Amino acid sequence: MERDQTEELRALQDTLYFIGGKWRIPVINSICNGNRRFREIERSIPGITTRMLSKELKDMELNKLVKRTVYPETPVLIVYEPTEYCRTFGNIIQEMISWGREHRRVIVEDR
Repeated sequence: MERDQTEELRALQDTLYFIGGKWRIPVINSICNGNRRFREIERSIPGITTRMLSKELKDMELNKLVKRTVYPETPVLIVYEPTEYCRTFGNIIQEMISWGREHRRVIVEDR
């Protein structure tokens, strides 16, 4: 029993590490919604800085969440695409959105 709880806690910690702060989920959501170029992604996420987006995309590439393709055109074209592995997180994001909407409704009703 204790072993199962330890494994569950480790899995939960891994998930929280993956979510990793306030920008990871919006970046994933943006890319999965069709934004493929750096500036498109940046414009779709109010408040994110160029530096933070660059850091998130590099980290996501290392963690096999996005595929970065460089096309040697003039100017150079860089495209980010969600991996199939990244898309497996889509249902969790939808559940988080649903929960957030319901939570806001509950809080606003109590005022």
